Amino acid sequence: MDLLTPELFGFAALIIVSGLLAGFLAGLFGIGGGAILVPVFYQMLTIADVSEAVRMHVAVGTSLAIIAATSLRSFVSHRAYGQMNDALLKVFIVAVPAGALFASAVTASISGASLRAIFATIAIVIAIRLLSGRLTFSLGDSLPGTFGRSVVGFLIGLLSALMGIGGGVLTNTFMTLYNRPMKEAVSTSAAVGVLIAVPGLFGYVWAGWGAAALPPFSLGFVNVLAAIIVVPVTLLMAPVGVAMAHRLPERSMRIGFGLFLLVVSARFFYSLI
Repeated sequence: MDLLTPELFGFAALIIVSGLLAGFLAGLFGIGGGAILVPVFYQMLTIADVSEAVRMHVAVGTSLAIIAATSLRSFVSHRAYGQMNDALLKVFIVAVPAGALFASAVTASISGASLRAIFATIAIVIAIRLLSGRLTFSLGDSLPGTFGRSVVGFLIGLLSALMGIGGGVLTNTFMTLYNRPMKEAVSTSAAVGVLIAVPGLFGYVWAGWGAAALPPFSLGFVNVLAAIIVVPVTLLMAPVGVAMAHRLPERSMRIGFGLFLLVVSARFFYSLI
């Protein structure tokens, strides 16, 4: 199999554009950009005639590799504004990586279709809440205690690593359901992205080590060539999104994130067809 086909040069350009958008969104909403990168990588690998048996795994693993770099850059930028929920992160620092590592351990034998369907449905409900000022549904005004935070953190790490996303969507949703300020949720989500992507990256390398039919330039389920192309682009754009996030009004942030959730939901539902 030859990856350097004329068709793939067009997809290389698409990957660069996607990297720009993913980096910007990582800074703006504290997300990793996997909701954009995974389908692009999957389509690129389809054109390259990579085996269906490993295609989605490589797309997800490569996305996590890029999210690891992007989330770290976004985290450093957001940290300077001092709006992270440190009490929540003290619990998540163990629970979230544990979930990400568990996902990596089972990724070769599990289908994420039902998980994507559940997530997409929940995302639509939350998007409607964020987009309508008349809806007041929430789970409370105070985040759960240590046990509840640990369970949620584990699930965020698990679901995010299985879907190749940075956890920002789930963390943002969790925090806004408890009426936390959007900018606090965005800043905290940037830190969660690091907790997911770093262990998830090494987990996908380990899970795919020696797997058959991997594309060239792969370490396990991570394609190093694609990551090398995209990482500099996302790192360039992440601070731009961060700066905009801390200038926008709270309501604008909620509307923007609500619209983003609708797009992500549509992408996940489409993948189930």
